[in-house]
Amino acid sequence: MARLVLLVDDVPELRSVLRQSLRLREGFTVVAEAENGASAIIAAARHQPDLVVLDLELPDLAGHEVLTRLRAVCPAAQIVVYTGSVTPDRMPLTGQVEAFVTKDHDVTYLVDLLARLTVRRRDTARIDLGPDTSHVAVARRFVTERCRDWGCGDVAEDAELVVSELVTNALVHGESRCELRAGLSDAALRLQVVDDGDGTPDPLSAGDTDEHGRGLLLVSALCAAWGVEILPGGGKIVWAELLRPVRDPGDGDPSETEPDDTSEASKRPGPGATEASGGAAAPTATAGAGAVAVARTGQRRRRRRERCRSARTEAH
Repeated sequence: MARLVLLVDDVPELRSVLRQSLRLREGFTVVAEAENGASAIIAAARHQPDLVVLDLELPDLAGHEVLTRLRAVCPAAQIVVYTGSVTPDRMPLTGQVEAFVTKDHDVTYLVDLLARLTVRRRDTARIDLGPDTSHVAVARRFVTERCRDWGCGDVAEDAELVVSELVTNALVHGESRCELRAGLSDAALRLQVVDDGDGTPDPLSAGDTDEHGRGLLLVSALCAAWGVEILPGGGKIVWAELLRPVRDPGDGDPSETEPDDTSEASKRPGPGATEASGGAAAPTATAGAGAVAVARTGQRRRRRRERCRSARTEAH
């Protein structure tokens, strides 16, 4: 299967040469091109590429901001920097990108490097929902079926709760259709809801009788990290990550068993995350205009769910 590529560079001639080189090499499909940071973020959110070739010297957004926001909207993508005057010593990016190539290397060198990158395992699925709020039930079934198909039943119940809240908020407050995306890596299940509505969800503003605000507090309690990315031109992506528990090889089917106690040290950060003090998983995206992230961890998944169900019942 061809790998999907997004080219981000403000020089159209260079994009053309790179596009043709990738076509001749085979194994790559260029799904979109962008000449500035804002259009790159929109294209990445829409196409969910496997690879992003990124110039850091774009006319509208600083390199670090573009990189951070790309990570927020397409966390599974492998990003290769291909830039001119910016050098690795001026912008340390260790751990944030797969490779840093300066433009004194020709396009052939870059394409060879892209071909050598290890293909990451990634299961993804999407569904369009709304505008009827009855589609919240459709969203729950969708994520439950994906968890079953992908063998991650250990997070299915939490994923149902999270999806219910995120999709409900999008349909009720966004007043439009939305798109639900699910993606599974070895470490986490990532859920994204994309809508065209204005405003951002704010769990801190919820009162005792505010159903949806309290729902976001439940999302915070269940997820390792969640956040919002405002898309240039309107709309937003609300994302959440559920960590997959680490188990011994001799454990039974994770969909049928619940760990009674999971230590903080045994939890792995989600895709793109870093390690925070105390061993907690840090947010996947914490910087960049429009990016908001909240990290929450818990010791026992079963107890978290019981508390969340209790709080949800009280809210209704």
